[in-house]
Amino acid sequence: MKHGRAPDAALPSTAPSTTPKKNNPLLELLISIVIPAVILIKFSGAQDLGAVRGLLVALAFPLTWGVLDLLRRRRVNLIAVLGLVSISLTGGIGLLELDTQWLAVKEAAIPGLIGIAVVVSTRTRYPLVKTLLYNPALIDVARVQKSLEEKGNSAAFNARLKTATYLLGGTFFFSSFMNYLLATWIVTSPAGSEAFNEQLGRLALLSYPIIAIPSMLMMMALLYYLARAARELAGLKLTEVLHH
Repeated sequence: MKHGRAPDAALPSTAPSTTPKKNNPLLELLISIVIPAVILIKFSGAQDLGAVRGLLVALAFPLTWGVLDLLRRRRVNLIAVLGLVSISLTGGIGLLELDTQWLAVKEAAIPGLIGIAVVVSTRTRYPLVKTLLYNPALIDVARVQKSLEEKGNSAAFNARLKTATYLLGGTFFFSSFMNYLLATWIVTSPAGSEAFNEQLGRLALLSYPIIAIPSMLMMMALLYYLARAARELAGLKLTEVLHH
């Protein structure tokens, strides 16, 4: 009696994953903020690296990290590109010894431009809130959209999404205003000097707890606002709305 050949057991795929590995936030914070700030504050004196060399070495850390991250992920990230532009402008202001007022303008311009782009995007088919918050990495968008259509609440949810877009723009305008005030208050020495570098390092350290953390909390509140709207209008539990 012949026996049929047993089906082959499913073998795990050995193909490398195309999903880019997430960055370690602590390592990112260390390379982008802490190390450059320490170099600017402690090693920019005439007896150490000097003002110009100290500025270049400090900026090299976040600049190199940003470039390597873009090359590793092989895709353009708008926020990452803006970060690289911001770092390059900071270096240019220091090396060209421009008026420090330009530094305050630069610090305010980056988040301000993002805020304007977020608000303007409400007039397009692709509001930026979908890219930054209402995206498959944070929310189970497909499941939410399906439930909204079944319940006939898609229009109501889109109205909430539009409100969230304006609020998101507000968080960037807050960051822009605070960046300007902080830069004007802290950086008062002539660009290219040792004191300028020290104040630049202090600005980097203080901007995180004073500006970045409140902005992050606002973003989290907006994410909760969207998740709650999806829960109410789509009839899903919060654990079903958020993507795990």
